[in-house]
Amino acid sequence: MALSDQNTALSDKVAELSARAKKAEGRAAAARAKSKADLQADAETARSDAQARAKKLRESAEANKNKLSVWWYDLQRTWNEHVAKVRDDIDTKRAEHDADRAERRAEHRADDAVFAVEFAYSAIEEAEYAVLDAELARKEADELSTA
Repeated sequence: MALSDQNTALSDKVAELSARAKKAEGRAAAARAKSKADLQADAETARSDAQARAKKLRESAEANKNKLSVWWYDLQRTWNEHVAKVRDDIDTKRAEHDADRAERRAEHRADDAVFAVEFAYSAIEEAEYAVLDAELARKEADELSTA
């Protein structure tokens, strides 16, 4: 892929990310008004979508591991391990039926959700930096090749 095409693709990826964040915002805002059954269906869909995206990310990291910085590759691997552990914990705790435990679990899930959003925000800022830094590196390479 030509570098100008690659930079356009990066811009398109950021636009996709923005649209996906907007979709998540809409679903989160609508959640309070939904029934438990509807929320359960939405949560299952979100989980399935997240698993599919994680699988694509794993496959992409594996296919491009010789091109990626080591720390991105390691981050992707540890992220997958973290997600698997959190999902196992959620499934285990969901089986508990005690009302006090359920309340604490709901509070913990809310705290986890806040942190997940903060993490995603940070990831978006890192993605922005990576895109801008890639463009800067391209401009510097162009300058050196014409000098």
